[in-house]
Amino acid sequence: MSVKNKDNPHNNSCGYADPTAYKGLKPIITEENEIEKRVNFVIKGIKYILSASGFELICRIEIRDKKSGKEFR
Repeated sequence: MSVKNKDNPHNNSCGYADPTAYKGLKPIITEENEIEKRVNFVIKGIKYILSASGFELICRIEIRDKKSGKEFR
């Protein structure tokens, strides 16, 4: 018996293929991935500006997406 991949978005929580749920969740997954990319871009930019200006970050950056309200730390 093969082991099912539970982390694959095409599979349900038990690890079995669930294409209907995936098609419904795909726009949400795509939007979350895009937000993550924007967050990483912004944080890298802030760190670059600090470094180029002779400063270093000593505390965590906390930001909130205006559209979704999701917070990132």
